[in-house]
This record gives sequence, structure tokens and C-alpha cells, in this order.
Amino acid sequence: MSFELKRTHTCGELRAEHIGQTVRLNGWVDSWRDHGGLLFVDLRDRWGKTQLVFDPATYRAMFEAARRLRAEYVIAVEGEVVRRPEGTENPKIATGEVEVRVRRLEVLNASLTPPFEVSGEEPPGEEVRLRYRYLDLRRQPLQRALMLRHHLNRIIREYFNSLDFVEVETPILAKSTPEGARDFLVPSRLYPGHFYALPQSPQLFKQLLMIAGYDRYYQIARCFRDEDLRANRQPEFTQLDVEMSFVHRDDVLNVIEGLCYRLMKELKGIELSLPLPRLSYEEAVTRYGLDAPDLRFGLEIVEITDLAAESDFQVFRRVIDRGGRVRGLRAPNAAQRYSRKMLDELTEYVGQFGAKGLAWFRVEESGLGGPIAKNFSSSLQERIRERLRAEPGDLLLFVADTWEVTCAALGNLRKRLGTELELYDRSAFHISWVLDFPMFEWDEDEKRWTATHHPFTMPHVEDLDRLESDPGSVRAYAYDLIINGEEAGGGTIRCHDPDIQRRIFRVLSLSEEEIEEKFGFFVNALRYGTPPHGGIALGLDRIVMLLGGYQSIRDVIAFPKTQKGADLMLGAPSPVDDRQLRELHIRVVS
Repeated sequence: MSFELKRTHTCGELRAEHIGQTVRLNGWVDSWRDHGGLLFVDLRDRWGKTQLVFDPATYRAMFEAARRLRAEYVIAVEGEVVRRPEGTENPKIATGEVEVRVRRLEVLNASLTPPFEVSGEEPPGEEVRLRYRYLDLRRQPLQRALMLRHHLNRIIREYFNSLDFVEVETPILAKSTPEGARDFLVPSRLYPGHFYALPQSPQLFKQLLMIAGYDRYYQIARCFRDEDLRANRQPEFTQLDVEMSFVHRDDVLNVIEGLCYRLMKELKGIELSLPLPRLSYEEAVTRYGLDAPDLRFGLEIVEITDLAAESDFQVFRRVIDRGGRVRGLRAPNAAQRYSRKMLDELTEYVGQFGAKGLAWFRVEESGLGGPIAKNFSSSLQERIRERLRAEPGDLLLFVADTWEVTCAALGNLRKRLGTELELYDRSAFHISWVLDFPMFEWDEDEKRWTATHHPFTMPHVEDLDRLESDPGSVRAYAYDLIINGEEAGGGTIRCHDPDIQRRIFRVLSLSEEEIEEKFGFFVNALRYGTPPHGGIALGLDRIVMLLGGYQSIRDVIAFPKTQKGADLMLGAPSPVDDRQLRELHIRVVS
């Protein structure tokens, strides 16, 4: 069914210069106010709102029809733009100087009563929002998120096109290579018992494009991982995928820094200072405990193992005797802010990261106070205070354990303190690099080495002689982009030497048969003149979340899944009928 009153303007467009014009608007009824003599309706579309005025003195029948309008009805109107009466202007909206006196009204579609108020101040519960996502997407915060995402994608394409990159789409149906997260598998109807895998990333395809000679590639790619979900993860997500030939690490970093500069300037009005700060992995975990530190504030971790060894505190002494470490943080002006109950809560918190306890001192004018202070001489207390640069009123917090546990516990405690003590401006942005990650990490469950990033990374050349003899000491040409303490992306210089690639696979305990079965096509391709190359993948969902100040990536994805991977609107995943299963040669066993 067609309609007559096709719009001439959007609901966010009208200004004082339009006064006297006859216009047509289309949109949704946002709210209405019946003042007896006049009826006011706010009409909404994705561009904004315009106030409509219905006057019974001039158009009585239309006024009665307008009184039957309800929230989310879709209407079309025609009328004259007039200035709002003095004192009734609305400076909160762009169209607040004017209103439209309606002459014609067309109801294009009615609406059921929505399960929540689309323009309400308080959003409904997330389950309701996801079940009625098409209504949730009418809300301004989500519209802002998707528009931010749209502009980010536009800038990305403009930027890489200007640098002579080629956008190439890579396959969605691919081969399972279970060396990373769990794959989503797709059964093949034509090859019984065989499966495709949805790509966790276009990693091998983009490297093959470098072998094919395309030199500079990018793609805004959909990726899939069947893994446990958190606030910043989804089973399907979008990443910016980039690969470059004949480059060193700094070439890749410089290109991405240029992109960051442009994104921040155009989307946030912030001019980054380049080059971005760069920390080694070793420096990041030593100073901040985590490999993705939030550098909007200081609060560095301090080693006091040597001082703790001189104390009479047996808890510290026993850990040190076993080869452990004692490390701590200075929480500024927090001595009185944290009660004993709150300190017990912090102790429970660090326990989530393996710490068996949390020792603490309150810094006083006369020394250190707290239940363990008696185990430390006044001289030792003063040296601890000097080591942490503590002032009266500060709170000192310590974890005694292995290096790994002290890093994880104190690194996460540092993040929590930064938020609770308001140590940074929440509207600020700090972007940095962390470089030179370990090439491998030990999997205690499987009793074997696994790749820290992925197995296609080039080890540091000076570490190659230890590749088989001491894999844990080998550094990778790997780098992560960190925004406000969140990993926004990661990349590596790739291994372009087929013999080194086979050595890496063997360190990962892959047999020759497994190498051939899983990666034979790729190792063979490396033998046909592969240039040195490297790249990166940036998580676009996470970047939009950070730039927009959202708490979850579900708020910046049009149709997200729940934390358990369900689509409440579609009712997916869902059973399929037996005929489909028979065609795929699949039998479901409960």
C-alpha cells in the first residue's frame, strides 16, 4: 500500500530558517500531550524529533484522529513550520525552536503497546531488550552506537584505500584448524561425515593473499569462536583484518597508529600524539601486572621481596623460601576509605586470581599500622614506605606468591583500585602498544606448549637457537594495541620460512602427519616464494564499545547473542526437523 505524504524533511532537520515552509514528515509517535485546546505530538525518526501541533479549531476531524494516536504508531503529516511561542523552546533538541502545525495526517501503521517505553529514561532489563531488539534499536543510545560504528567503518575504508590497500573478501566456509579457540562446525551434505568450520579469523587466507602478491590487504571480516562469553565477547564478531608484505614490525605499527589518529580525531575530536607509547610484554607485566595495562593512571607494582625477607612475618618468609615474590601497590589516600570489611572483600577478590591472601598497612605519621605491622621493625617499615613512596593516609597492599600469581592478582587489583579511587578521567583515552610477547605458553592440562598468539608467528631471530631447547624463553614478533586497559587488537610478523614453520609446529607437539593433514596446503604454499609479511586484527565491536563509552559489546552490535550464546528474538539455536538431519547424515544423541 502506498502513502501520499512522502517526507520532504527528516524529524531532526527543521530549524528557524524553515519557518513558513510547508513540509511533510514521516516517523514514529514518540509521545503526546493533550492540553485540551491543543494536542502536541513528538514525532521521531533516527535523525531526531520534531514537535507537531494539532489544533481542533481549524482541523477538527484530524484532531480527533490524532487523539487516537499511541506510542510507536507510524504516521505521515503535512503542515507549516512555525516558531514555538516564547518560553516554550526546547534547547535540548536541535529542532527545539520550531514546531509543525499539522494540516494533514495519515496513519501508516498502528502499533501494539510496546513491552517497554522506547524513549524511557531507564532502559528495560537486557533479556526484554534482546527479545524485542527491533524496538530496542529505536532507542537513542543504540542508534548512536550503530551510527558511530557506521562512521568508523567509513573512515577505515577511506584510510586504507588512500594507502593503496586492496579490500578482499575471504571464505566463511573453511577448514577446521583446532589450534586456537573452539570452532563452529558446519556439516556437509555432499560429503557425509565431513565438516566445514566457520573462520575464527581470516589468518591463513590473508597470508595466502600475500603469497599471491596482493601486497596490502584489508577486510572488515565476520569471525566466529565457540567459546565462553563475557561482556566484551560474542560468538560472532567483526574485526578489521590487515596484512602487508615486505614490512618490519614498525611498518605495521605506523600504519595502525595513523588509523588511530584519524579515528580519534574524527570521532572524538582528540588529536593523538604519535608515535604511541610502546612497552615490552616483560615491562608491562612487571610494572602493571597485566599484558593490557590501563595507562590512564600510574599505581605501579613495587617489589619488596628483599625487604620482606628481613621481617619476622612468617607468611612472607615461607613464600620467599619457596622461591616466591612479595610485591605490592600504594593506594593513595585510601587508608581511611577502606574499612576492615572492605579489605576482606579485596582479599576475596585477589583470591579469584590465585592469591592466598592480601597483606596491608595503613600509612601513619609515626610509621605503618595494621595487624602485621608488629612483625616489621621501625627501620624496615620506613624502608618499605620509601620504596613505595608512601605518604600518611595511603594504604599499602601486598601479595606474596609466585611471580605469575602476583602479576595476575595485583594487576587486577590495580584496575579495581583505579576505578574505585577515581584515579583517572573516565572520558580520557590512552592508547599504547605492548610488544615482544612470549612465543609459547605451557598448557598444564595438555602437558604441551601452545602458541601465545597463533602458530604462524615469527620468533625473534636471536631466539631461534632456543626454539626446541627452551621454548618458554622465545619471544615472538607479536604486538597488541591497548586502549584504556583493553586489548583492542593484536598482530604479528608472520613466519614466511617453511622450515621454521615446521619447527614451530613440532614445538606444539604436532606430528608430521598432523602437520600435513591440518596445514599441509599452507606449508606447501610457503615454498612458492613467500615474501616477509605481517599484519594485525582489530576488534571493531570492542573499539566501538570503548569509543562510545558503552559497558558491553552487546550494546554496539545490531543483533547480538546473550552471554550464553542465544538469540532471544529469533529463538536460536533451535532444533531442526529429522529430514534436515538425515540429509546431513547426522543423528542427535541426547
